[in-house]
Amino acid sequence: MGSNPRVLVRLLVAFALFAGWVAGDAVAQSSSADAGQHRKESAASPGERSGDAGNDAAPVVALQPPAGYRVGVDDELVISVWHEPEFSQSVVVRPDGMITLPLLNDIKVVGLSTEELRALMTEKLKTLVNDPQVTIIVKSIKSMKVFLAGSVAKQGMYPLTSGMTALQLITQAGGLGPFAKGGSIYILRTVNGKETRIPFNYKKALKGQGSDPVLQTGDMVVVP
Repeated sequence: MGSNPRVLVRLLVAFALFAGWVAGDAVAQSSSADAGQHRKESAASPGERSGDAGNDAAPVVALQPPAGYRVGVDDELVISVWHEPEFSQSVVVRPDGMITLPLLNDIKVVGLSTEELRALMTEKLKTLVNDPQVTIIVKSIKSMKVFLAGSVAKQGMYPLTSGMTALQLITQAGGLGPFAKGGSIYILRTVNGKETRIPFNYKKALKGQGSDPVLQTGDMVVVP
């Protein structure tokens, strides 16, 4: 039985139309799925869309101030007020002992402990904020200094970090000079207006023997 050309043409046209319809439906479904995924991603928070990229702001690294710390010139502080970003600032204490905050203007902070400063800020903010929750973070201490003189690799002034000892200071300065008398080192410290001398034996401290005094601001370590 011979094939009818017209029938074959009709069958081919029908097949082509059917194939086109199937392909179009698949594309439509794929586009719909992509659009749904895009909407889902758009609804997600920036952090969810790009992992940790949403956390652009690096956390503030707080220092542990030495015992008896009081705010001094050039110290860097972070004043944080809960839910009040306009009052949350990183500030550096000026040479006049002041810091400046929006709407509060100049505030004298030199000589205050962190707790005293927190109480002062809380009181000042009560006229502007309902129940202010204030946190004081010490970010950098540049006002507390110690001094090193004598037969060492590098004499001079050094910032005092929390818990710094005489041995740590000398190590930071590059160690003793070739003719230093390690057993005769002393620390000059002023207490209540009176200068005292604290002995320090470098060689014993290196061996974990004897005392290794914790330094206080203003101390002068002398290496004969």
